[in-house]
Amino acid sequence: MARYIGPQTRISRRFGQHILGSGKALERRNYPPGVHGPKSRRKFSEYAIGLKEKQKLRYTFGLLERQFRRVFEIAKRERGVTGERFLQLLETRLDSVIYLLGLAKTRAAARQFVNHGHIRVNGHKLDIASYNVQPADEIEIKNTPASRQMATRNLEDNRIRNVPGWLSLTAEQFKATMVRLPTREEMDQNINEQLIVEFYSRF
Repeated sequence: MARYIGPQTRISRRFGQHILGSGKALERRNYPPGVHGPKSRRKFSEYAIGLKEKQKLRYTFGLLERQFRRVFEIAKRERGVTGERFLQLLETRLDSVIYLLGLAKTRAAARQFVNHGHIRVNGHKLDIASYNVQPADEIEIKNTPASRQMATRNLEDNRIRNVPGWLSLTAEQFKATMVRLPTREEMDQNINEQLIVEFYSRF
């Protein structure tokens, strides 16, 4: 399926925070891309602000608009606060969980790790990146040298990244468990999900 393959740092510069590409590149040019970027003083409409917030979250998780909207529609039908439930559904995708555990450097790499069949969930091979992990689900790296060598290398590279409290990782056994659903405080604080809810409510 198609994915964004354009300039990655450009996306981070557009939103003013590290989403894709090099964080160092964003530090050097911390203004929007384009010839007017350093001098830009545009005022945005409410619609533009909502669109920007939606696009920022969509790029963060690397989803196409159709996939992103489908997740939102699921969240809208479920109980609870729509915005918070929407973020929970995104964060508990299998590729996102693999990324948060430190088993991949980026969410895109985590998606590839899952799609290539390196992951088992509750004892069964699962290569669907969009699978929503449930509380008490056990995630395990496939017991092959290639899979575990890759996982070991990624864990070493990402050792400074803290595993969130709603996940439990036993690195020595290449196993992890989802303890519970994440709370709003444990998810991205740079996202205003209410703006996204209001944006989609226009249609």
